[in-house]
Amino acid sequence: MPARSEPSLRLVSTVTWEWDAAWFGGFSGLELSQDGRLMTVLSDRGTLAEVTLLRENDVIVGLAPLSNTLLFGQDDRPLKPNSRDVEGLAMARDGTAYASFELEHRVARLNIQTGVTNDLPSHPDFGKLGKNTGLEALAIHPDGRLFTLSEAAADATGMVPLYAFDKDRWQITHRVPLPGPFRPVGADFDDQGRLYLLERTVTPLGFRTRIRRLDLNAEPIKAKVLLTSFPAAFDNLEGLSVWRDQSGATRLTLISDDNFFPLQTTQIVEFTVLE
Repeated sequence: MPARSEPSLRLVSTVTWEWDAAWFGGFSGLELSQDGRLMTVLSDRGTLAEVTLLRENDVIVGLAPLSNTLLFGQDDRPLKPNSRDVEGLAMARDGTAYASFELEHRVARLNIQTGVTNDLPSHPDFGKLGKNTGLEALAIHPDGRLFTLSEAAADATGMVPLYAFDKDRWQITHRVPLPGPFRPVGADFDDQGRLYLLERTVTPLGFRTRIRRLDLNAEPIKAKVLLTSFPAAFDNLEGLSVWRDQSGATRLTLISDDNFFPLQTTQIVEFTVLE
């Protein structure tokens, strides 16, 4: 068995994506189109790519890259190495997109067609984040608000802050419980406003993945564990996209970051949620 979980998810697809191109690899940001066929990904070396997912009987059987471009700053120049470590991607239904970054911790509005980024105002907390504990998880609520949280460990209360960007500023709207060794690396909302968190930890035997679904309207927040994987069941899953298929089922599509390391792979993993 690849994972142990509550009877909440059904594994639909597991595909290893290989492509002989200098830009390929390091994917952390992920979004799918509403029909689940167009995949947009961001790599931590500042590349944006669009890919067609080839499906047979709703199972992913292959991938066909369509386009790729570097990310640019507000000055229309390619982002420098220390400012291009992009980790999260969120896209609204109207096509508005945002990207989150590590190293230079920030969130930017992203033009998917040109790759140009425009930084949003920051929050004082962002500058205090560690080098590798940046803003990996990024998601847009159905009401249009943009949310993020860092990969930092829980505080003394066992919580991590959840930030929302609204009316041109960030504010902490919730404090999310973060039990165990897992850290948030990806996020997305479903059409009911429930927040799905993709979380990761590293063990001597390999990566472990946890997926939780949070009801932010409950007090305290209600969190349901949908999956907790065994070590090395999957590679380094970091990107998450939530969408509904033609049958009305909620699907979770995930991508792994191979860190440009030969012993790792780029995996596309997909589950259906058993409501």
